[in-house]
Amino acid sequence: MNTNTQYVRNIGISAHIDSGKTTLTERVLFYTQRIHAIHDVKGKDGVGATMDSMDLERERGITIASAATFCQWKGNEINIIDTPGHVDFTIEVERSLRVLDGAILVLCSVGGVQSQSITVDQQMKRYNVPCIAFVNKCDRSGAHPFRVISQLKAKLGHNAVAMQIPIGLEADHQGVVDLVRMKAFYFRGENGETVVEKEIPAELMEMAVQKREELIDAATMFSDELTEAVLEEAQISEKMLIDAVRAGTLKRQLTPVLMGSAYKNKGVQLLLDAVVQLLPSPADVVNLALDLNAAEAPVVLKTDMNLPTVSLAFKLEDGQFGQLTYIRVYQGKLAKGDTVINVRTGKKIKIGRLVRMHADQMEDIPELPAGFIGAMFGVDCASGDTFVSPGLSLTMTSMYVPEPVISLAIAPKDHKAEINMSKALNRFSKEDPTFKTYVNDETGETIISGMGELHLEVYIERMRREYNAEVTSGAPQVAYRETITQRADFDYIHKKQTGGSGQYGRVAGYIEPCPEEDFVFDNKVTGGTVPTQYIPACEKGFRGCMAKSPKLEFPLTNIRVVLNDGASHSVDSSDMAFQAAARGAFLQAFGKAKPIIQEPIMKVVVETPTEYQGSAMGSLNQRRGMIVGAQDEGVMCAIEAQVPLAEMFGYSTVLRSLTQGKAQFTMEFAAYKQVPQSIAEEITKKAIEKKQKVA
Repeated sequence: MNTNTQYVRNIGISAHIDSGKTTLTERVLFYTQRIHAIHDVKGKDGVGATMDSMDLERERGITIASAATFCQWKGNEINIIDTPGHVDFTIEVERSLRVLDGAILVLCSVGGVQSQSITVDQQMKRYNVPCIAFVNKCDRSGAHPFRVISQLKAKLGHNAVAMQIPIGLEADHQGVVDLVRMKAFYFRGENGETVVEKEIPAELMEMAVQKREELIDAATMFSDELTEAVLEEAQISEKMLIDAVRAGTLKRQLTPVLMGSAYKNKGVQLLLDAVVQLLPSPADVVNLALDLNAAEAPVVLKTDMNLPTVSLAFKLEDGQFGQLTYIRVYQGKLAKGDTVINVRTGKKIKIGRLVRMHADQMEDIPELPAGFIGAMFGVDCASGDTFVSPGLSLTMTSMYVPEPVISLAIAPKDHKAEINMSKALNRFSKEDPTFKTYVNDETGETIISGMGELHLEVYIERMRREYNAEVTSGAPQVAYRETITQRADFDYIHKKQTGGSGQYGRVAGYIEPCPEEDFVFDNKVTGGTVPTQYIPACEKGFRGCMAKSPKLEFPLTNIRVVLNDGASHSVDSSDMAFQAAARGAFLQAFGKAKPIIQEPIMKVVVETPTEYQGSAMGSLNQRRGMIVGAQDEGVMCAIEAQVPLAEMFGYSTVLRSLTQGKAQFTMEFAAYKQVPQSIAEEITKKAIEKKQKVA
């Protein structure tokens, strides 16, 4: 294992759905001799891609969890993390970018810059990750790599520049011309493993010269040496040009674009060369930690093995040998037998077994130096924990975790499923910060929430397969409430006479709406008609009625109870009697106070490309939504609306199909408001039916 970090690259491959990320990773592993046969992503040969190790991933042909592997190319070690493209698995992309130094943005030469490419690009921007672009699928009909480059400039604001031009497109795509070396490259052999270098075909010469001029022009911004060479019309060496492009790439002010077709085995080896030449090594990247002893002041970490250790756990997996924790070392080293401290919990941990991962296979290693990514076993921690040498109190900056937007109610089929379900929920919520689970106090249901319907669907499927927990899922119940709209008086006597002392208590007063608070109890009794010692019992009786309304059993809210008269008996009065009197009085008055049902209203913000603004607004109006406002932000438009929660189930799927997957929405609780009459009647009917079923 080479510990010189100059020869290390930690890169991610991210892109829109179906741009060919996993296929590309598969080819990279083949050419770097990590695997000896190429398998298809869609798994027609029954094996599926190496990196999609989950059965579900192979069946659906999508990537769900980011997988990690490492390979060697021309004396360099490359750690690769293949990330999912679906917006539902955003957190997988977030946590991978958090620990990577550079990335390959894969774009489809037909589809170009798509919605998810925009999301991924924003994430790279957030973590300041330099990237190179790879225009894939140049063999498909409709391939147009130069259109993709102009989209990179227009839609993502990248200073994109071609490093290559294709030799033939669509069915006759044969290879690429390298504009730095000014040579043509063809990929021969059964799997394109033989790279053949030739002179540039005559018909492409003019275009190659023109595109090389553009490349040099863009690169001169980052190198004085290159600028001088251009002005003096001197010979421009390969190294000079590569160094200038690299300088621009590291600053994120230049995006080199390479081309090829991973599926047809064209251009992948040159992409690997570019990764080594243009993307940063761990030492080229500034990594900051926060000093907890100095009010979270930022501290710059150095990629040096001899300094105290700082490392970050960025992903957890449950392997057959217990919990596997993926870890990136930023400073110092992790070695077998070392003691480190988990900054979040303050606990000491002894490192037992360290491994390097290759998708789901692994090899043991004695130590993991700064700049490397590996994994450790049997350490109890959560995603995003920082591990440091004893004596340090630094923490890595945390990951951005988006709030869940959709919930489902799940119920186990039987007792065995219930035990397995709780095990599964425990593990999933620890592994994935965007997956939340809780039991609703009001309805008693187990609720799971996440980033989208596909996200939750995958977890329910994983419960069935990995934990043998059969669960049924349904839309969760909405937490309705009831309140009153007018004042109503009560005067109630509770008396019971059975042998011995009886029960007696009389309470009188009124209830009225109280918009400011949930429940207020006012004691206005004068002349001791209700003795002082029984007042708390009266309050307790009234408060107890707030938990559920008499008829529909929804929680009650915004009610003020005023007690102004009553009577007691010297022998028969007791706390219990006055509690019972209060309950009776409340039931007597509640029906006369004109109760209404209230529902939770959500503040929904839809972000959509402007061309879909009309249909997005229409979809909110159909859901009883009230549009509050809309504002244009460049090519995107943000629509704010207030929509009842009951109408929002399944909305993410509807919105995606209306906008070709380009819009996204966020939703948070705004207020409780009265339900329209027609809907109140339906809710009442359902609640009464449910009550009868239980009875």
